[in-house]
Amino acid sequence: MTETQRRIGLFVCLVTIVLAVLDTQIVSAATVPIVRDLDPEHGIGKIPWLVSAYALASAAVLPLYGRLCDAFGAKRVLLGAIATFLAGSALCGAARTIGELIAARAVQGLGAGGLMSVTMVVLAQLNDPGEKSRGGRNAGMGGVVAGGGMALGPWIGGLLADHADWRWVFYINLPLGLLVLAVGALVLKLPRQEVKHAIDYLGAALAAAFSTALLLVTDWGGKKYAWSSPEIAGLLVTGVAALVLFLHRQRTAAEPILPLSMFRIPELRWGFAVQALMGAAMTGAIYYVLLYVQIARGVPSSSAGLYLLPLAVGMTAVGIATGRLADRGWSARTFAISGAAVSCAAFLLLSTTDPHTSLWQLRAALVLMGVGFGQLLGQLIQLVQDAAPRHQLGVATTAIRFFQTLGTAVGASLFGTIVIRLYDGPGGTPDAVPHLTGTARTAGIEAYVSATDTVFLCAAAVMALCVLLASRLPKTRVREAVPA
Repeated sequence: MTETQRRIGLFVCLVTIVLAVLDTQIVSAATVPIVRDLDPEHGIGKIPWLVSAYALASAAVLPLYGRLCDAFGAKRVLLGAIATFLAGSALCGAARTIGELIAARAVQGLGAGGLMSVTMVVLAQLNDPGEKSRGGRNAGMGGVVAGGGMALGPWIGGLLADHADWRWVFYINLPLGLLVLAVGALVLKLPRQEVKHAIDYLGAALAAAFSTALLLVTDWGGKKYAWSSPEIAGLLVTGVAALVLFLHRQRTAAEPILPLSMFRIPELRWGFAVQALMGAAMTGAIYYVLLYVQIARGVPSSSAGLYLLPLAVGMTAVGIATGRLADRGWSARTFAISGAAVSCAAFLLLSTTDPHTSLWQLRAALVLMGVGFGQLLGQLIQLVQDAAPRHQLGVATTAIRFFQTLGTAVGASLFGTIVIRLYDGPGGTPDAVPHLTGTARTAGIEAYVSATDTVFLCAAAVMALCVLLASRLPKTRVREAVPA
């Protein structure tokens, strides 16, 4: 590829990441008009499945995408994932019932799992074969764009919900996606495997069963069903059984979907762990900051996303800087330790908030958090890509995304349980706070903020653990070029 083609390829990848990340966030802002249009009587109870169907499908196919990349080449797999995502988006926009919309979201999620993971493989292969770094600045930019999309998604969703038909939440993907699909097909020229590989579809199915059971447990436990209910117990048994069978399959399969030998490589072992913990903590940062400004400070939901702009700005600025410093020889280990430590400090600052804390203090904490996460996002992916065996680049790249997804699910469930258990205000549950008035509302807000402060403290402890794990990373590693 020429330098111009590489730059165009980079743009294609970044737009693809934006499409994938935004769709995990913006739908929540359009739930009211969706219900009003499709099922005003019974639609509210089905709304959570709009998010769950997308997340479940996306997580279930992640391990398979990595193996497909290594077997057939990243370009073919990426174009297939984009086409699937666009088909799902079109079906979502044309849905006539909530059931049709949920099914279409699952199709969209099947493609989205490849958009985020396979794109990172493509970014690693866009470098000139003579360059020392496999991912280099490209991986850092990809990670930062993903993080920025997570921060900006709720705001964009609010704008579309307030000023356009809800169907444009999905239709907006089509022109951008078709452009990306066409340009990618014409411009990208990536390495392809010459040797035929077997695909461990049984291993992929077991991984999908485990991740689906885990995500449903974290989504339903303590909310839709009690933790001691037969439904949750059944899901836990299913998840454990699927995990045991999956691990056995990975030890015996000729070409496993997630080779256990990768965990013998320190960069991969500790990189996966840090990415999972970071996913859990980052969920707490975004979700509970949004709830704080809405519940405690009365900010409308369509404007609450603006308060995440400092987080996105911090991520972007530091992510670009770390990419340049990485090209000059700074190690990913250094960024991992520093980023986790700074993020820990930001969470400690957030844990001091009360119903009257200056919003500028909140913004300062979010900028600091962006500085921390900006050092982690992308650089961890680069670290894993540099350390992974050449023939397992796709598997290693999608694996780190897979562990982040699982960490996010577990973190969301853990933090949600903490808030519910610690809330001791009027109404009995945090859901009652927006409906309270007078002194009861004041007491409810204080109780809710106290509970979220504990969430931020727990997130700080998670990032402190990340510092410890990141310190186990090797200090240096000789980087190899991706073969042409």
